[in-house]
Amino acid sequence: MKIGMVFEGGASRTSFSCGVMDFFLEEGLMPDYFIGVSAGIAFGVSYLSGQKGRNLTLLEKYMADKRYMGVRHLLNREKKTFYNINFVFEELPEHLLPFDYDGFAAFDGTVEAAVTNLHTGKAEYLPVPRGREMEDLLVASCSLPLLFLPVKIGKRYYLDGGIADSIPYKRAMEAGCDKIIVVLTRERGYIKKKEKGGRMVSRLYRKYPKLVATMENRPENYNRQMEELMRLEDEGKVFVLAPEELFGVGRIESDPGKLRRLYDEGVRIAREQMKSLNEYLSR
Repeated sequence: MKIGMVFEGGASRTSFSCGVMDFFLEEGLMPDYFIGVSAGIAFGVSYLSGQKGRNLTLLEKYMADKRYMGVRHLLNREKKTFYNINFVFEELPEHLLPFDYDGFAAFDGTVEAAVTNLHTGKAEYLPVPRGREMEDLLVASCSLPLLFLPVKIGKRYYLDGGIADSIPYKRAMEAGCDKIIVVLTRERGYIKKKEKGGRMVSRLYRKYPKLVATMENRPENYNRQMEELMRLEDEGKVFVLAPEELFGVGRIESDPGKLRRLYDEGVRIAREQMKSLNEYLSR
């Protein structure tokens, strides 16, 4: 039996997923195939490296740090990103909150990150390197328009994977997974509406009409995915974990108290559904 896990992005809302991941580590539950989008993969590598509590420390100690994110970094001519990439993806994992590269390399499953091709507007699913060279791919998967610059990987440029495929459960099916666990960062049945700043984003990327079309269709595509995912859950083909309450946590929330509450929600939901999850996996 091949177990697949799919983790939605959502920036700070991924605090919920971090709670789920830590509970899974307590239970010794690991996948054969893992795919994450945006923060879903950025936080997911700590789970796959077996570092229980690392994401929680990041949430409580560093996300409110002025070095982590803020408009000052976006307006900095040398950075031009809302999140301070050098701090988040280099100083933290290398020095302040060491990432276990050896532990990640020892994970014997498949790990992929979803990204959106700047030119085609389509999702691509790239294998995550098992060393420090993973940085570019993790940044690319998190690169939201307006808040990040496109990231070059190989000969192509990429943006946030959630633009083209917010919940890549179909990719897990294509990978041959017999059982698929999907962890959302929105409530079950959430309906996405057009986001503010859509026109500004369209003007900024007007040289990439296929990408603009994908971004404009994102709410419709997301809602279709959510509807199908709920149907697949009812049919017993996937197992979904989703928060019942977000506690006011938005995309760029940095308040440690709110983030901890959403993390605890992840632990609670995972614990309460573990019996049902085990039954699903054993069927």
